[in-house]
Amino acid sequence: MDTIFALASAQGKAGVAIIRVSGPMAHDAGARLCGGALPTRGTKLRTLRDEDSEPLDQALVLTFVAPNSFTGENVVEFQIHGSIAVISAVLAELSKFDGLRLAEPGEFTRRALENGNLDLAQVEGLADLIDAETEAQRKQAQTVLAGGLGQLAERWRRDLIRAASLIEVTIDFADEDVPVDVTPEVSALLSGVQADLVQEATGVGIAERIRHGFEVAIIGAPNVGKSTLLNALAGREAAITSEYAGTTRDVIEVRMDLAGLPVTLLDTAGLRETDDHVEGMGIALARRRAEDADLRVFLVESDDALDVKMQPDDIRLFPKADVRKDVKDAISGKTGQGIDQLISHISTVLQSRSAHVGIATRARHRDTMTAALSSLEKSQEILQQGPELYDIAAEEMRSAIRSLEMLVGRVGVESLLDEIFSSFCLGK
Repeated sequence: MDTIFALASAQGKAGVAIIRVSGPMAHDAGARLCGGALPTRGTKLRTLRDEDSEPLDQALVLTFVAPNSFTGENVVEFQIHGSIAVISAVLAELSKFDGLRLAEPGEFTRRALENGNLDLAQVEGLADLIDAETEAQRKQAQTVLAGGLGQLAERWRRDLIRAASLIEVTIDFADEDVPVDVTPEVSALLSGVQADLVQEATGVGIAERIRHGFEVAIIGAPNVGKSTLLNALAGREAAITSEYAGTTRDVIEVRMDLAGLPVTLLDTAGLRETDDHVEGMGIALARRRAEDADLRVFLVESDDALDVKMQPDDIRLFPKADVRKDVKDAISGKTGQGIDQLISHISTVLQSRSAHVGIATRARHRDTMTAALSSLEKSQEILQQGPELYDIAAEEMRSAIRSLEMLVGRVGVESLLDEIFSSFCLGK
């Protein structure tokens, strides 16, 4: 396997930059760059030199011996001064070494997967951790990266292997009297795995929302203060406001962090009948986005008909509290009245929904668990039909086991790997 190297910290000028080298020649390359033997453990301050023995920089050198490294290979990391000139000089020097090449995006992490240091779910958790913007996203990614989903999958796999082995023993000794009926134990094992799978698969939708963000749509007639409210919530002029109805003709999105949750606020076109073709397109889009949103904030008068159906947890408020006599359940983006209460309300609703999140976080996870569930349901039905069909029931159990192995990347995921690792940065 090639020895690879790359900048492992962010591009651009910084106080410190990290260059990582991984592979069979990593220690030799590090020793050559340092002009002497590397430390066998811990860290050392060394002067890095080019092929003419001219100093490149002083670096803190970290040495890792396989398999005790991120990639599972011999690894050297150089913590150097983070100027663009120093980084370029060290990378250029490494590129001159025979047997070394620049790493491809995600290649360090791919090697960690191939060497058994991470499973596929952990790789996805690492990608989510790198992209995390809010506290909820960080916690969710950390749980997956720590191997929580892999541990669950392994427990389910053990139970299914136990169930299948009990059935197969019955098949092997079909011509003899088997004193114990294994069906109750097998059924109990399958039921336990089924219950866990249902719970995890159900929580994927919320987990995906935490990954990508909840959507909250602000809905109402033209000129009721939707854009002003959006600007007040965002703390900046994200949307154009004017006294003329129909100013907003597209959906304006603002990303926010509410109570640690990622939330995208949607300012939609005012809902009304119109002969303006462009405004009509905006209104149609507003209706679709509002219907698909996780939560809706309606700014309407008490006698206004709603063009979008209210769902449980949706919020209904009176607009423009600054010009009303009765300000109960009213809000004003202009004065800020009711803003704190609205933020608190939205946060409470979304936090309540997030409480039901599981460890599985992606549609891929849900699909593999759903496939395993389907196999287990068939197996349970076949079990009840008697020992004559036990071999078919055992095959359905093995099919469920294969689905769980796909969940953590043991089998059948080669087609996914290029897509997954292409999202990683060069030095990861």
